[in-house]
Amino acid sequence: MAIFLLIKPSNIGFNNLFLYKVLTIRPLVWERKYELDSLCYPIQLAYLYWKATGDDSVLQPTLKQVLETIYRIWKIEQDHEAKSSYSFERDDCRVSDTLLRKGKGGYSVPTGMTWSGFRPSDDACLYGYLIPANMFAVVVSNYAVELLTAMEEIKLAEQFRELEADIRQGIEQYGKMDHPVYGEIYVYETDGNGRVNLMDDANVPSLLAIPYLGYTTADDPVYHNTRRFILSRDNPYYYEGSYAKGVGSPHTPDHYVWHISLAIQGMTAIDSKEKRQIVAMFKQTHADTYFMHEGFDVDRPKQYTRSWFAWANSMFSEFLLSEAGIYVPGSPLENMKNNKAGDRHVLSTGKAAKPNQ
Repeated sequence: MAIFLLIKPSNIGFNNLFLYKVLTIRPLVWERKYELDSLCYPIQLAYLYWKATGDDSVLQPTLKQVLETIYRIWKIEQDHEAKSSYSFERDDCRVSDTLLRKGKGGYSVPTGMTWSGFRPSDDACLYGYLIPANMFAVVVSNYAVELLTAMEEIKLAEQFRELEADIRQGIEQYGKMDHPVYGEIYVYETDGNGRVNLMDDANVPSLLAIPYLGYTTADDPVYHNTRRFILSRDNPYYYEGSYAKGVGSPHTPDHYVWHISLAIQGMTAIDSKEKRQIVAMFKQTHADTYFMHEGFDVDRPKQYTRSWFAWANSMFSEFLLSEAGIYVPGSPLENMKNNKAGDRHVLSTGKAAKPNQ
């Protein structure tokens, strides 16, 4: 992943085939959809590996190069209109699979946040500032600061610290609104110019996943209000049926709830009754396959998308492990639960992380 980011950081994936004629890029690249979260995950992976193992071999020049590249892109995309050369267009496709305005995407104004062309679902953003992805960027910017400080790369660490403050301020200023029913909540997307998109999507990062990402805690009042909105029919992608209720996505059919969102709901729930309900829904919706799927019909769970979806199975496993008191060391989930009564266990595969790491 590190080498790939240095080759083409604005790409979501890679393959040895050209899939679309509009892409004039290297054969290594799958497609050029720029998703902010795609640059967050490598930082998260490097950091959590380091915390879990104490393996300082990750603190090397290649990691610095990756972080420099990510920092440069995020700074450019703080002013997408004036500074960014990125665009994406695709012919003969649904509107969510391409960017409007000749590939430039929806208009946005500078806010301190950093722009994203697409959501984690691969669907185009309606407005360029995807709030949960920016929250993820805040969290991993702090991870980057810690990694760079350990590498004695103080200048770049300070740059990430300043960027984190800019993005956080933008979220808190432009990413919230007073809802007439739920009070102050986070919005899903905004253009920074007064337009907002009120919804949530099953894909992570999502608003439901805010404590899981580590941006704030599960008992934070604004998150609590946002969660009530997300898990209600006021969220256009919340569905209820005979076998399940939860969050789906515009990426899949109506009334399809995602196992990923159920796992996130379970891991961010405070109430043990809600957690038990989530477990029951998993039991009722695997369609006799004993695997979790992308989305499934809440009334007919044997109708589902993706017979094998590693992401959904992984999130399901993480939820069950968390219920057993097993967490990834240094993760927000562990930090969120570390005051729970009784001993806790961690998934550690090596020597303990050094103090203050």
